[in-house]
Amino acid sequence: MTVEPSVQVSQDSAPPPPSKTRGLRIAADRVLRVRELSVLVVDIVLIIYFGVANPAFFTLSNIQNISDFFSAAALIAVGEVYLLVCGEIDLSAGMTFALVPVAMVTLNNDGIQLWLALIIGLAVAAVIGLFNGLVTQYLNLPSFITTLGTLYLLHGVALTLAGSTPLPAPQDGIIASIFGVWKWSELTWTVIILLVMQVVLTQTRWGTHTIATGANMIGASEAGIRVRRIKIRAFVLTAVLSGLAGILDGTNIAKSFDPNAGGNTLMFTAIASAVIGGTALLGGSGTVIGAALGALLLAVLQDGFNIQGISATTFVIVEGIAILLAMTLNVYFTRFRARAKVG
Repeated sequence: MTVEPSVQVSQDSAPPPPSKTRGLRIAADRVLRVRELSVLVVDIVLIIYFGVANPAFFTLSNIQNISDFFSAAALIAVGEVYLLVCGEIDLSAGMTFALVPVAMVTLNNDGIQLWLALIIGLAVAAVIGLFNGLVTQYLNLPSFITTLGTLYLLHGVALTLAGSTPLPAPQDGIIASIFGVWKWSELTWTVIILLVMQVVLTQTRWGTHTIATGANMIGASEAGIRVRRIKIRAFVLTAVLSGLAGILDGTNIAKSFDPNAGGNTLMFTAIASAVIGGTALLGGSGTVIGAALGALLLAVLQDGFNIQGISATTFVIVEGIAILLAMTLNVYFTRFRARAKVG
């Protein structure tokens, strides 16, 4: 029997340790894969710029203004993220924002206790979302068309209930104690809901099924996911959050509920926040935290332009540029992440 000589593996033949340059490149790749990075950087730059340009920017009263601009749009954007991720959209969210508090106050004026009127108001929002979802999923109408029609319908109902005039918001009782106990109430509620819904989207079956539905609806359906139910649930979520945002906003800021409040401006701001924050319009990917950062970007821009005396027209132009730029960056980073996974 012949004994083969043992082969000594020299220390020189061992794989070399990763170089510092390669380690930095890997770290940079990981950072670039963070979906919210680009909008976060822009937020920081804008805050620094406006803070340096005008010392009034960092005053407490101005920070309150920014939170007022931010909260309602961010809250509605949460629901829009869920809808956009699964390939749908809700154009009626701004009018749900206006109708729900008007309905609540109208019921209270008719003798229904305020706490019950609040529950009924949010139930009305859920019914609106359910209607939008059922029509789109079972009558096969595009959500753009369905919710556009709902937008005008809800506006007419809100104007009729309110008599085309703002209704005073309750300043005592359950509404004030829960939603308006202090001036930061709306922001506090918004941040809590943002964090909860981010966890739901990223850490639960609901969130996984929502993303899968938008990424490949046929594949998700064949895998046993009830895609219609997922989409209807997203419509209901968006409507309820829009109604809640209307109650919070009117109670804390305007001290009244205007049937013309919200509308197209707030709805498009919420959708723009989601898109700027990294949510794909074609579905399959999105992030609640990114939408919040997108809403903060628009709030900082609007407030910074106000204190600088720049016209509202310029803000609209910049908002359009921001959306186009965000969509371009989203496409680039999506391709980058896909290449990184392949590699």
